[in-house]
Amino acid sequence: MYGPYNHGWMFDGGFGMLFGIVWMILMWGIPLLLIIALLKYLLTKPRNMDERQARTEAKSALDVLKEAYARGEIGRDEYLQKRDDILEK
Repeated sequence: MYGPYNHGWMFDGGFGMLFGIVWMILMWGIPLLLIIALLKYLLTKPRNMDERQARTEAKSALDVLKEAYARGEIGRDEYLQKRDDILEK
């Protein structure tokens, strides 16, 4: 139970104490960091998400307009006016 110097192995030369401190930091620190990272991931939205969606919507609206013009459903003047309206968003 006791080492050769009449004390427990946990306190000989400070190595056991250091090991205990490191172990405690790992046991509390890693789960705490994981929880913080999870909360940050769940509560923050990616940057430029609105800009990407706006560009996608404008692009798809412009594609629909081009298709309508190509099918002859709208005239050139109407196409140019609507294209300018879409691009000004």
